[in-house]
Amino acid sequence: MKPLLITGGTIYTESGELKKGYLIIKDQQIAEVGKGADALNREDYDVLELPATSSVVPGMIDLHIHGAAGADVMDGTEEALKTMAVTLPQEGTTGFLATTMTQGEEEIESALQNVREYMGEGNPPGEAEVIGLHLEGPFISPKRAGAQPLDHIKNPDVKLFKKWQELSGNAIKLVTLAPEEPGGYELSSYLKETGVVASIGHSDAVYEEVVKSIDSGVTHATHLYNGMRGLHHREPGVAGAILLHDEITTEIIVDGIHSRPEMVKFAYRNKGSERVVLITDSMRAKCMGNGSYTLGGQDVTVDGNEATLADGTLAGSILKMKDAARNMREFTGCSTEDIIQMTAINQAKELGVYERKGSLKAGKDADVVVLNEEKDVIFTFCRGKLSYQRREDV
Repeated sequence: MKPLLITGGTIYTESGELKKGYLIIKDQQIAEVGKGADALNREDYDVLELPATSSVVPGMIDLHIHGAAGADVMDGTEEALKTMAVTLPQEGTTGFLATTMTQGEEEIESALQNVREYMGEGNPPGEAEVIGLHLEGPFISPKRAGAQPLDHIKNPDVKLFKKWQELSGNAIKLVTLAPEEPGGYELSSYLKETGVVASIGHSDAVYEEVVKSIDSGVTHATHLYNGMRGLHHREPGVAGAILLHDEITTEIIVDGIHSRPEMVKFAYRNKGSERVVLITDSMRAKCMGNGSYTLGGQDVTVDGNEATLADGTLAGSILKMKDAARNMREFTGCSTEDIIQMTAINQAKELGVYERKGSLKAGKDADVVVLNEEKDVIFTFCRGKLSYQRREDV
């Protein structure tokens, strides 16, 4: 098989943009990035010639996603993970953390073992890569449970986490916890020691408790504004502490529903593109349309772009990463470079995989997305293999 030569558009590399540049994919990796494709012998390659208005960017990485296309990580099946891994390239996602939620220990353990097996044997090039696990709950505050079932919430527990990390084959890369709950500071400290990202989320902590959690190892925040003590002029709360402390990189769900556009802009101005990660927090209803679904054993209704429990509580989202990026541009006026920072670079660095993902550079995995002038995804390559091509462009 010949290497693939992609040329004609603007390629966004680690060192800047290359107008009319080229990128060569060979053996699942980026073999070369440069300018002057005319000097190459095209007979040596399969060629993808792009319009000059196209953009070639790194594949997006979703750190917080529960499900899509009728599948959920908590299903605990190979089929569910396969469905997600095959579906996500449509939105420009080439890697993700399979995200669990607060459930019984048996259900969580089943999901962890399933992800371990899938990462080992079932996730070939051409699918979005399962980079690891995000454990969202059960170590959270009952006061800020959101759509997490109250019956299964537990105090943070190092011993239990150790058991789960072993079951997962050390695949747990990020843990959401409420550090103010008994055992919270101990767990966040242990996570830091073992190279796992400790994320404050579903937390009712006051400002001083958040500062203490940063000292103990918290470096990340789960879906800013949602499921946390909010900002008040006499008590900055979790949200205020996140916005004030550069030690914390924060997720945000940019669907215009979880946070209104002005609050997204407020966060962006405070944190900057280097401390924000766009996520979807999407559930199985994504790509499925209006109707009734389930999340953690609870009934969820999807109406338009909103997913809610019976009492009106927001229950994850049906957001796509490409739309999160589009909304972020619209809400903040940020650049393509900023979007790449918030959808790929920051995630890869936090997960410790930047040496192989997160940017377009020779030697890295060929996780490559092509956008048209309107910033729609028209091609996605996952580890060098074409994973998605928009039908209008076939």
